Amino acid sequence: MKKTICIIAGIALLGLTSCKNENDKKEADDQEVTEVKTEKITKTDASSDKNMVRFRLLPKSNSGATGRVSFKEKDGMVTFEAVINGLEPGMHAIHIHENADCSAEDGTSAGGHWNPTFEDHGKWGDTAGYHKGDIGNFEANDQGQGTITMTTDQWCIGCGDEKKDILGKSIIVHQGADDFTSQPSGAAGARVSCGGIIK
Repeated sequence: MKKTICIIAGIALLGLTSCKNENDKKEADDQEVTEVKTEKITKTDASSDKNMVRFRLLPKSNSGATGRVSFKEKDGMVTFEAVINGLEPGMHAIHIHENADCSAEDGTSAGGHWNPTFEDHGKWGDTAGYHKGDIGNFEANDQGQGTITMTTDQWCIGCGDEKKDILGKSIIVHQGADDFTSQPSGAAGARVSCGGIIK
């Protein structure tokens, strides 16, 4: 009887050891797969984040204006694209402002135009001077939708150059058109949409 109990106990012990070894092997395999997947995801995300910023524009000043914005950098050039909806038909100004803060209902928390070179306000490319945030005007159609695209080497995404780096700024869409003359902001009217340029 004693011998039989010893044999049963030995078999049970062997079974437990075998199960433990299989569990240890399965856990090790799972950990290896997880590490490989994580590495792939991290590399992919890092490369896309470095060269592109996308965000939404939210309505301000009791408007219904919303939109989508992207900045993409390639070979030292940054391409800006915006699609805006819910506007009054006609011309509207769009600018880069100093702060990525859209918390104020009227958008004033975004500060003034981004102007790191301390120039007068003007039309983009004007020899008399212009702000680095003076993107310009675009037209909204009868359905209240407008689009604008621009490419420049005067901006960068996260390069750290305070005269070029757009991160930490915001996009503001205005109720009216920029006259490119009035100081300091072109008399474009209320801020109807805002989005922070952040990662």
